[in-house]
Amino acid sequence: MADPVVSEQPRFQQTQFQRRISQAGERLETWAINPWRRLSLLLLLLLGSFAVGGSLGTITGALSDLDPLAALVVVLLLELATRVRGPLLRQNRDRLGLQLLDMGRIGLLYGLLLDGFKLL
Repeated sequence: MADPVVSEQPRFQQTQFQRRISQAGERLETWAINPWRRLSLLLLLLLGSFAVGGSLGTITGALSDLDPLAALVVVLLLELATRVRGPLLRQNRDRLGLQLLDMGRIGLLYGLLLDGFKLL
């Protein structure tokens, strides 16, 4: 019996842009070894996601047609972030990704809660 011919897909050349994108997480972890850099990065993400949460609540509240859709998108984002958190906890590497994910979740949730309390 003859061996079937296995067609291999051609391997494309990896460009410098693709290499930089694939190494971005490692380079960010290396950059954030300094505790002040790490703290400033986490604080920037927390404040940025807080602003996004507040503006998302304000914009959808002003339009009033997109409230259920915006609520669905936010719940899906928070649920996805919660499910991604599990594998990040089990990794033995630097926990920068986990900390960034948590700061984004906290900021978004606090921004939405503050916007909701404005309506009371």
